[in-house]
Amino acid sequence: MTATLTPHPSPPATRRAEWGGFLRTLHAEWTKFRTVRGWVLAMAGALLSTIVVGLLGTAAPAPGGRGADSASYPRGPGGEAVNDSFYFVHKTLTGDGTLTVPLRSLTGMADTGTTGKTVQSTQPWAKAGIIVKESLTQGSPYAAVMATGGHGVRMQYDYTRDAAGPSGMPSEESPRWLRLVRAGDSLTGFASTDGSHWTEVGHTKLPGLARTVQAGLFATSPEAKQDTAAGTGFNPAVATGTFDRPVLSGGWSEGAWRGTQVGGDAGTSGSYSNALKGGFAQTDGGGFTVTGAGDIAPVVGGPVMGVGFSVENFLVGTFAGLIVVIAVGTVFITGEYRRGLLRTTMAATPLRGRVLGAKALVAGGGAFAIGLVAAAITLPIGERSARGRGFLVFPVTSATEVRVMVGTGLLWAAAAVLALGVGALLRRSGTAVALVIASIVLPFLLAASGVLPPSVSEWLLRVTPAAGFAIQQTLPQYAQVLSVYEPSTGYYPLPPWAGLAVLCGYAALAFGLAVVRLRGRDV
Repeated sequence: MTATLTPHPSPPATRRAEWGGFLRTLHAEWTKFRTVRGWVLAMAGALLSTIVVGLLGTAAPAPGGRGADSASYPRGPGGEAVNDSFYFVHKTLTGDGTLTVPLRSLTGMADTGTTGKTVQSTQPWAKAGIIVKESLTQGSPYAAVMATGGHGVRMQYDYTRDAAGPSGMPSEESPRWLRLVRAGDSLTGFASTDGSHWTEVGHTKLPGLARTVQAGLFATSPEAKQDTAAGTGFNPAVATGTFDRPVLSGGWSEGAWRGTQVGGDAGTSGSYSNALKGGFAQTDGGGFTVTGAGDIAPVVGGPVMGVGFSVENFLVGTFAGLIVVIAVGTVFITGEYRRGLLRTTMAATPLRGRVLGAKALVAGGGAFAIGLVAAAITLPIGERSARGRGFLVFPVTSATEVRVMVGTGLLWAAAAVLALGVGALLRRSGTAVALVIASIVLPFLLAASGVLPPSVSEWLLRVTPAAGFAIQQTLPQYAQVLSVYEPSTGYYPLPPWAGLAVLCGYAALAFGLAVVRLRGRDV
């Protein structure tokens, strides 16, 4: 008697067979999806609704009749939207040079919100000091060392950079000596309490800085934050710096000091009363008092942005499309339960995890493609439409726009997989759809509406699947810019990719539990 031995496939052959089996299952699920006309039409509706709803806000002209030529912010060297408004007492500096000056006081004044009435109030980020700026054009490169109203001496440069120096406010009894040294494209800021012992505050290089620049003394103040029963508001404010005689060395021009108001309000200051005007005066002994308003900093959105759009505003239709995607993702699995077709599917493909994985790839991949296309169409059309009607549009870099577009697709994909997993667990379409919508859309709407305390809203956007909407955020947050950083003004407590990771974690959990249940129970 001769025994016949059947050799087992080698591991590579086994893996190829398994991969081939999964591809066949994936193809079968894709065929199933695209041949159900209702699902295809629903996904097309999700695409269309996202675009239409997103563009509705740009249909009306901007209030106040502002023309399209005004619909822009100054841009800094990195392409970011910036405020660049201050009063500047300056001379021309050609080549290397040093400016040293004692700052005797920094005071402020703010509007009370009552016409013509002001109060003494120095804002925490009011600034007075010395600055080297490439030109008087808003958004041009700069470096400055300054005293502030509540954050000590700082060196700031190119709008987004901030370095801390010695603490304390300048006064007649305790002045702050400030020094800024230029050597080529390198600038270094120093501070001293006695004019003899110096502390380096910061150092930077401004590549390509022009040989001839404007340099001198400046003062500016952002608006005064005011919390009232009606919410947080901002009123105009100014800062005044009192300087002793500046000491110069290097390639300075011989002419007199000139005073220039750089920029207007740039989104931070309203209509000033007569007491809140910028300007300068020369004091006995060659010193200066300089008064200014505005800010030298990035624009962060929020209330100070006024009437305008950020990129994520054009994607408000994501909610409408996402509801459709959730419904389709759920029915993709519950529909087979309801009709008893899943038994046939499992008979053809006994590996149940493989079937659910193929369904997740089809539902998630389709949702990703539709979400990506919707964002790619809506953003450029929305931006052009808003600018054409005179609205300000918050500028972002190309990399940020790409992240928002791809992120919207990933948001939809994760929601589809979450819906599929919940549908497989509950096996009831209506209950699963309602649960997923309530977990993603409802927390976001509650947080963004402002009906909840900010701390509760931030908690919701940290621990619920709604955290995934952070992937669409473009408004930056900077410690050196005073604003209202709350969900109701467009800010998320988690960074974009971290927020998306929270949603993906819920989707993975639901999918994993669904696989376990599918393997352990009859279909």
